[in-house]
Amino acid sequence: MDTQQLIAARKEAEKAIAEMPDGELKVKAFEVILNHLLGTSGSTTKQVPTSKETSDEVKPARAKKGKAAKSAATRILVLREEGFFGSQRSMSEIAAELAAHGWHYPLTSLSGTLQGLTQRREVRRVRVNKGTKKVWLYSEP
Repeated sequence: MDTQQLIAARKEAEKAIAEMPDGELKVKAFEVILNHLLGTSGSTTKQVPTSKETSDEVKPARAKKGKAAKSAATRILVLREEGFFGSQRSMSEIAAELAAHGWHYPLTSLSGTLQGLTQRREVRRVRVNKGTKKVWLYSEP
């Protein structure tokens, strides 16, 4: 198959999917149509690579979709945005509030996360005496 035939097949496949909304379905439809036009099948010959295989253009588009808080640090920052750190809070209070949102973390995993947020100046901490213990209290910077 020469270059002109490949270009014609690509243009025909682009026309076929022109009215589809952008997304993974459109990419897959383009791949299937182009392979059909080129007379290839997935089992006998190598398929034309998809955009995921040839380029990283799909990844940034996915990263921009929604900002769901998935890490402990981003979830703690969600609490900060809600005003939870308006007063000083202990690590156990933070864990309880995260749990109230459905995000369950043991205190041992929160300590490092809170320390990192403190170092990045996302939250502020003060060491205080509570009875015989010394604890860190966290608040807005």
